[in-house]
Amino acid sequence: MAIIKPFKGLRPPKDIASTLACLPYDVMNSEEAAVMAKGKPESLLHITKAEIDCPAGTDVHSDEVYNKSVENLTKFKEKGWLKTDEEAKYYIYAQTMNGRTQYGIVGAAACEDYNNGIIKKHELTRPDKEEDRMILTRYLNANIEPVFFSYKAIPEIDAIVEAIVKNNAADYDFTAEDGFGHHLWPVNDAATNKKLEDLFATKVPFTYVADGHHRTAAAARIGLEKKQQNPNHTGNEEYNFFMAVHFPDNQLQIIDYNRVVKDLNGLSETEFIEKLKEVFEVTEMGKETYRPAKLHEFSMYIDGKWHKLNAKEGTYNDNDPIGVLDVTILSDLVLDKMLGVKDLRTTTRVEFVGGIRGLGELEERVNKGEMKVAFALFPVSMDQLIHIADTGNIMPPKVTWFEPKLRSGLVIHEL
Repeated sequence: MAIIKPFKGLRPPKDIASTLACLPYDVMNSEEAAVMAKGKPESLLHITKAEIDCPAGTDVHSDEVYNKSVENLTKFKEKGWLKTDEEAKYYIYAQTMNGRTQYGIVGAAACEDYNNGIIKKHELTRPDKEEDRMILTRYLNANIEPVFFSYKAIPEIDAIVEAIVKNNAADYDFTAEDGFGHHLWPVNDAATNKKLEDLFATKVPFTYVADGHHRTAAAARIGLEKKQQNPNHTGNEEYNFFMAVHFPDNQLQIIDYNRVVKDLNGLSETEFIEKLKEVFEVTEMGKETYRPAKLHEFSMYIDGKWHKLNAKEGTYNDNDPIGVLDVTILSDLVLDKMLGVKDLRTTTRVEFVGGIRGLGELEERVNKGEMKVAFALFPVSMDQLIHIADTGNIMPPKVTWFEPKLRSGLVIHEL
């Protein structure tokens, strides 16, 4: 069963929470971060992207940047921009997008659960990205940014969350510059915290990494590192845990993650479409944007027109957790066999576009001539993600896009 504990959160006063909170480090580059933090000395980007406070051209992985992060974290504490709660507790973190709200529980997940498979993953990680997050955590001695977890919904937990939200005003309640709402309630009642901890320990057999595989892997490695360095290790130290926001699976929605390709591997548009007809039912839809309506249906934009592609029977395997995925069908039948793209992790011919940007982004990339063809996919479901993780399989690259992103800085977990 899952170990998810309350902890003493390091967090901002109410009056600066909306300014301090920021998007995750990995959804922006250094230049974009500098623009976002301009005129906001209390923005957490001064800690998560500390290169913005270093001379131009400074290596983002240098000791200078990591030391600047430590310096800025110390300054934030001294100025009272971050204060530690006196009691260990959970926090309810809700996000609102397009009138729809999802409610997660911020708690400290166990590093050991990651190592023994209680925390399940569905993506491979890159050692270089793991190492970067490990180094920052080591320098700061804290989980600065949360990871995004899910679990199979438990009615008793839902009822507790609903009661807290209904009967208490949120400590933080703001709409970010992207239009998404963020709301946070500390769980101040000791008995309620104990009840939540017991429910996780008895009702939740597994949790699932939705977003943040690299931060999760890095946190588990830091926990092991600190364990090996401590001759008096007991297992109860804070470094044995890391911060995650746990959302019930039935509240989450995965957005499509689409592909654009730079060339047709020597084929003309007509030749390419004829090849597609061998494995897809191809219907020209005209200039009006067309979005896939079901599993195994794709939309393609090429030469100023949209086409509907329906994979023919026998070209995929619905009994295979990976083979059933539309990204697998597209990769195998089109990108590999027709366009000669063998490895999506290393190719420079394919780029990925999150569905939050809309299908108009696909049209624009092709119309500008920087891309030759674009493919829109029907989004993966939470059931598919959980099934893949439960069967020990790994998804292909760039399959899931969760929105809205968790804001960093509303709660920090110190080690």
